[in-house]
Amino acid sequence: MSQKQLHSTEELDQFVNENGKRLLFKHSTICPISTAAYDEFQAYVQDNAMPSAVILVREDRPVSNAVAERFEIKHESPQIFLLENGQVKWHTSHWKITKDAITQAVQE
Repeated sequence: MSQKQLHSTEELDQFVNENGKRLLFKHSTICPISTAAYDEFQAYVQDNAMPSAVILVREDRPVSNAVAERFEIKHESPQIFLLENGQVKWHTSHWKITKDAITQAVQE
């Protein structure tokens, strides 16, 4: 399953509004904590066929801000969201982003 990088709010809307479960990861390419969390996210995605997308928070700040506004969840980086049918079912940030945590959230 391919992973998307979202560069616009239109791409965000399209990704969020698709049916089923999907993962959205907000990543800062200059943060070592974000890099570690991104590696955990990638490990999950490589082993599971789940639609996923990444927002690079520095490069695509308007898209990152749109996530915080749309879901009324304070921006953090790194940050991951499990979406289902357009709604946030689970989210976490920083060191709590692990392959095991994602696996557990998806299974619930």
